[in-house]
Amino acid sequence: MKGDLRAETIWLEGSSGDRIEAYLAEPLDQRSTGAMVVIHHMPGYDEGTKEITRRVAAEGYLAICPNLYTREAPGASADDAAAAARASGGVPDDRLVGDVAGCLTYLRGLPQSNGKAGAIGYCSGGRQSFLAACSLPLQAAIDCYGAFVVGQPPEGFPLKVGPLTDLVDSLSCPLLGLFGEEDQHPSASEVKELDELLSGHGKPHEFHSYQGAGHAFFAVDRPSYRPEAAKDGWARIWKFLAVNLAA
Repeated sequence: MKGDLRAETIWLEGSSGDRIEAYLAEPLDQRSTGAMVVIHHMPGYDEGTKEITRRVAAEGYLAICPNLYTREAPGASADDAAAAARASGGVPDDRLVGDVAGCLTYLRGLPQSNGKAGAIGYCSGGRQSFLAACSLPLQAAIDCYGAFVVGQPPEGFPLKVGPLTDLVDSLSCPLLGLFGEEDQHPSASEVKELDELLSGHGKPHEFHSYQGAGHAFFAVDRPSYRPEAAKDGWARIWKFLAVNLAA
């Protein structure tokens, strides 16, 4: 029955052969299906992100969320691990790509996999979803308010990352972008800049920005949650995945 799933913590091979923790959710329906890598936000590998992973599986897709902070603070709470990662400037881009590649190898090796896979990320994970789609062969990518795909972090910001504008021409798949008009990172002007860059390179993409929403409008446990924007965003996500990950 759709919605039935199994979820568990696993270990897999990530960047440079490192063993990293991950949260796997699988639909119990044994039909062949696509797969998604869920990339957590800067606050880390937390219960909210695991719930998103289960939600993707309940919709009928294989889903896995890697703990990108496994190396910084193995066994630590999500808050402590996130603090350690922020102190070191965040996850290096090359390591992120290696960890997502390891997740894709794992997912595509599962019996239910139809070989198609995508990535979805929130906050810093939105930027990392875009990075993964420019670095790896994907069939779908979703950027939920990912900052610094264009533009530089302000002085004192914990993430030590740069823009990804030089990778736009390498985007391997259609991109869905979901943003809040009141967000500062990314700002409306940065979303417009990325939209124009993608159009200029002929890359298929679909962007939606929500009035009255700022950063983290999907986060049900935070004051930033905007139910109507999140409801519409989820509907667009399911439509996008149905088109791009179908067998």
